[in-house]
Amino acid sequence: MGSPLNRLSLLFLFFSVLPTIWGSNICTSRGVTTCKDCLAIHPSCAWCSQKEFGRGGSSVSRCDLEQNLLNGGCSTVEYPSSTLTILKNDPLSNKASGTADDVTQVRPQKIRMTLRPGDSKRFTVSVKQVADYPVDLYYLMDLSFSMKDDLSRLSYLGNKLAETMAKTTSNLRMGFGAFVDKTTSPYMEIYPPEAVTNPCFEINQQCQAQFGFKHVLSLTDKVARFTEEVGKQQISRNRDAPEGGFDAIMQAVVCKDKIGWRPDASHLLVFTTDATTHTALDARIAGIVQPNDGQCHLDSNNIYNKTTVLDYPSLALITEKMSENNINLIFAVTKYVVPLYVDYSKLIPGTTVGMLSDDSGNVIQLIEEAYARIRSQVELEVLGVPDELNLLFNASCLNGEVIPGIKSCSGLKIGDTVSFSVEAQLRGCPKEKSQTFTIKPLGFKDSLEVTVDFACSCNCEATSQTNSPFCSNGNGTYECGVCLCHQGRLGPQCECSLEDYTSSDDSSCMPKPGSPICSGRGNCLCGQCSCQPNDFGQVWGKFCECDDFNCLRFKGALCSGHGKCDCGFCRCDAGWKGENCNCTTRTDTCKSSMGPLCSGRGNCECGVCQCTQPGAYGDTCEKCPTCPDSCTIKKECVECQHFKRGQYTTDNSCNRICKTDIRVVDELVFHESNAVNCSYKDENDCIVHFQYYEDELGNSILFVVKEPECPEGPDILVVLLSVAGAILLLGLVGLLIWKLLVTIHDRKEYAKFEEEKAKAKWDTAHNPLYKGATSTFTNVTYQGNN
Repeated sequence: MGSPLNRLSLLFLFFSVLPTIWGSNICTSRGVTTCKDCLAIHPSCAWCSQKEFGRGGSSVSRCDLEQNLLNGGCSTVEYPSSTLTILKNDPLSNKASGTADDVTQVRPQKIRMTLRPGDSKRFTVSVKQVADYPVDLYYLMDLSFSMKDDLSRLSYLGNKLAETMAKTTSNLRMGFGAFVDKTTSPYMEIYPPEAVTNPCFEINQQCQAQFGFKHVLSLTDKVARFTEEVGKQQISRNRDAPEGGFDAIMQAVVCKDKIGWRPDASHLLVFTTDATTHTALDARIAGIVQPNDGQCHLDSNNIYNKTTVLDYPSLALITEKMSENNINLIFAVTKYVVPLYVDYSKLIPGTTVGMLSDDSGNVIQLIEEAYARIRSQVELEVLGVPDELNLLFNASCLNGEVIPGIKSCSGLKIGDTVSFSVEAQLRGCPKEKSQTFTIKPLGFKDSLEVTVDFACSCNCEATSQTNSPFCSNGNGTYECGVCLCHQGRLGPQCECSLEDYTSSDDSSCMPKPGSPICSGRGNCLCGQCSCQPNDFGQVWGKFCECDDFNCLRFKGALCSGHGKCDCGFCRCDAGWKGENCNCTTRTDTCKSSMGPLCSGRGNCECGVCQCTQPGAYGDTCEKCPTCPDSCTIKKECVECQHFKRGQYTTDNSCNRICKTDIRVVDELVFHESNAVNCSYKDENDCIVHFQYYEDELGNSILFVVKEPECPEGPDILVVLLSVAGAILLLGLVGLLIWKLLVTIHDRKEYAKFEEEKAKAKWDTAHNPLYKGATSTFTNVTYQGNN
């Protein structure tokens, strides 16, 4: 078998020449007779439109690789190539400076492509969130009776809301609108008559009459006007629990002139309610069957005048109109209806949800956080792309890391630039010769306009001659170097008539002696195979050996519906692979809420997570009882996001893996549920305390104590004095011990001496050296002791 290196070399050589071999086969195998059909086979195929090409023993067909045609002597080759030209490429802006007239947040702005069927071109879209971008904020409020406290609170919050938003923009405009529900039964009280003018008469209070939607204040930079108009509003009351909020959203979005939406500003629509909302088809209970038309219907008093005529809008219509008008919708709703609006937000791109307190006291914080989330992410949307064009996205969010199959980035800061690589592949030929589509970030006015010219025909088709003399005196149409014969005529120049032809030898229609004529799927006419039509698809080839329906299927679909069958083999569209094109190359379906693909515990294969970590399971391997706990997992995110260090910072994976919002606090606040308090010792032996918390909306937050608990450093003077004192103390102790030992030793020696002394016996003999006194005197006066 040879060494592994030799085998790799052979494989490399094989795959390097494979395109040439495959391109030649695929171009010549179809046996096409027109230039247009030749171009549709494969992007590498070319057509020779020279009149006398192929005669004189030349075996090169008219549809072949361009080089083969040139080598065969063809001087006029039809070989349109795919091209890409950037028409407008203004640089990205850094700051809006209070106006967005000349701000550019998307680059490039215009592209023109020429694409052949089956070919693709790749381009890059860059997006940047500039600082100090103008903001239009329209506050849309539910004025049903249960929102009475909220209205009272909002009248005092106008100035504070403006001050808070001033942190992000110096050009803010605010507007106000209100809604209740449709003004017909069963949505409102119509009996007794006084209930129409004062729906609160039953509870002995004064309310304004019920209305559908009322535009109160157009967008203005005068905060005092906002506070004044909100203070004038009165609460109303309706009959059923759900409200007509979707009617109001639609009018606030599409009535651009009356609302005052600026084309060069970021548009925020804040929707506040404490109730559910009616959706499309709900109005049938009131006999309203006309679908919502998505148009503006405000009368001279700025009141929605089609509330009893048009049905509630559908989610799809709201999404379409929001995209057209670049609106970012913020659902500020109370705790009881949060799950419902979270589900709505999943169906309406560019929408965020925040939990509103019972009296709307936290609405300013909610809007600030929601706007921060909107500015922290970029998601592309595509408008008007033809069905025959397939787009594949790869995102390069931060640190240059490429995430395949993704067209969104999150965790961004103002001023960050992200890019998206887009591959456009033409799968078929539309009826139009060219078409334009748009790629834009959700909620942005800036966009990329892409014009695609479809290279599906040949230039030589424009000079075709009907009933040409060259085609046996008018028996065909001369086009691109060949005769397209009339019915009943065959041959290179339509010289053969089926009426006069008798089959004497059909060997030229057999791939090998004894085999079926034209593979049993055609007739031999004038020495060439005429393939019979098939109900399943097209049959072609010199011997009718190829078709476009005998390929592998997946779930009943040929080539899984993601490719074309070409003579027994599936040619997959961009973004798909495998023998039957059932394996997607996208990876966004494997993206977990934790950030990394398959939660970092498995591999993304064909868009599905295959968990490799023992004990991990779930759609994105997010469940794993035996895996490290949330404290261990989030520790590295705290290290890289807050302290800018750790493994994630070293390998530049922090922004990709750590998607959790991080907030620095002085001390941790106790949460009753969905919170885990964590601590760990860092590289400096300091104890870091943090809390991992998930709110009712499913948003993950990391609360990190600002300053870690670090052991205090030693006092040098105290250490020196302590060391000196210790040395002195040890010296004194040593001396005392020495003195004690010496004293004990001396006492033992003295005792031993005394003992020896007591035991001694002295000699009492007369001392010969002693001499007594020679004279004796007596003291006559001595009287003794007395």
